[in-house]
Amino acid sequence: MADGANATVAGVRRRGPATGSGAPPRARDGRPLAAVAAAFTLAQLVLVRPGMGLGWDETVYVSQVTSHTPAAFFSAPRSRGVSLLVAPVASWSSSTALLRVYLALLSGLALYLALRAWRGLFPARVLATAGAFFATLWVTLFYGPQAMPNYWVAVGALICAGCFLRARERGAGPAALWGVAAGAALMAWMRPTDAVWVTVPLLAVALVRRRGWLLLALVGGLAAGGVPWVIEAYAGYGGLAQRLADASRIQGGLGRHIAVDDQLRSLGGRALCRPCTGPMPHPVVTLWWFALPVLAAAGLAVAVRAGRTARTLVPLACATTAALPYLFTIEYAAPRFLQPAYALLALPVADALWHLARTRDGRWRPWPAALVAVALAGHLAVQLAVLVHTVDRNTDSRRDWARTAATLHRLGVRPPCLVTGHEAIPLGYYAGCSSGNTHGNNANTTAAEIVSTARRMPVAALVGPGGTPPGYARSWTPYRIGDLQVRIAPPAEGTAGPG
Repeated sequence: MADGANATVAGVRRRGPATGSGAPPRARDGRPLAAVAAAFTLAQLVLVRPGMGLGWDETVYVSQVTSHTPAAFFSAPRSRGVSLLVAPVASWSSSTALLRVYLALLSGLALYLALRAWRGLFPARVLATAGAFFATLWVTLFYGPQAMPNYWVAVGALICAGCFLRARERGAGPAALWGVAAGAALMAWMRPTDAVWVTVPLLAVALVRRRGWLLLALVGGLAAGGVPWVIEAYAGYGGLAQRLADASRIQGGLGRHIAVDDQLRSLGGRALCRPCTGPMPHPVVTLWWFALPVLAAAGLAVAVRAGRTARTLVPLACATTAALPYLFTIEYAAPRFLQPAYALLALPVADALWHLARTRDGRWRPWPAALVAVALAGHLAVQLAVLVHTVDRNTDSRRDWARTAATLHRLGVRPPCLVTGHEAIPLGYYAGCSSGNTHGNNANTTAAEIVSTARRMPVAALVGPGGTPPGYARSWTPYRIGDLQVRIAPPAEGTAGPG
């Protein structure tokens, strides 16, 4: 009977959101996502340790909004998003531990919101697994509580792509369009060029399908986040074309470069691989990287068979365009560059893993499920081992900066002061001094200006191992601080010397 009770139930099911494999009721969908986000936050606080000092790039971003140290030189590729993100804490407190706790909590909340954007598109178990996979990568745990932009681009990419797909669903309200705009704005706020690469597939779909509101949301979000960067280009960098040219030069000249092997070398825990020399990490460290595209392709095959191709193809396409510039246009690597790609690929990967472990009717496949569990346990052990090694090494190097800054204070280089030369930016931040360089990617002063400054305040010229002091500092008093040679200008009038 066409009008029987069974027909009524079937009709209700057809009007409900299609989840592919039957998601639990929405009231319970958020619980596993919240658990993943909470575990991610706790893991950051326990494993990365709030007391780890600020890294080189962090000192640049944080110094823009602090009151206890002068702002460091802000080079052309950088964007103000991170500085604004940390301003609620860094503008009134110099505590690195407090900043780390704030960012850990914020990054956990952001992960939860990003996963929620995909509710109804994938089952809750797939979203929770995808979130757990991304959150347990050593690079995600390491950079989650740091004042760096790439994790936030990844979060923005998840929100933007998820809300884009939701907005394509029949009956999607304005909330999805606002989500598209917010995700795009967050990415552009942090790294405008990354935002463009991530959204290329979304812009193409919106144009081809003539989805005017989606296109407006995407372009509006990109503009909201990117226009300040463009305005700053004209205000302080000689125009947009000049800023893009300077950004390309600082990154070694964008062009046709193969950086795949550089990314592999960085997976062993190298924060920046430039120049990227030395041996490859042990194969067990890089195995997951090769498995990632294979599993993502398997996830796409699962989606095609289930009749929900777009929900997997969109994040896969966005992950591909997000990764392309960092694999094939620059000649160095940092593992954080690929965080947006990892976050987007986590969705089809998680879908593929669940398909391997369970049948369509929800029964476990004993042997495949056991193999998946063992592989994931091994993957987690490798990620944690790399994370611990990376945290220990970076903590030690940042303590060295703090010790060097303390020695500079004992030698009379106290605020207001200027530090120039080798690692001037981080050491200047730790010492509370301005930083300056006469050449290189962070050149922002001249030898004449440094000599003039030395007449008004303490100035230290730092020379790295094997280096020679600059000509203007050769007559200055030499000191040794670890493996650094330090030349300190004669005390300016009204200032005290070493003591």
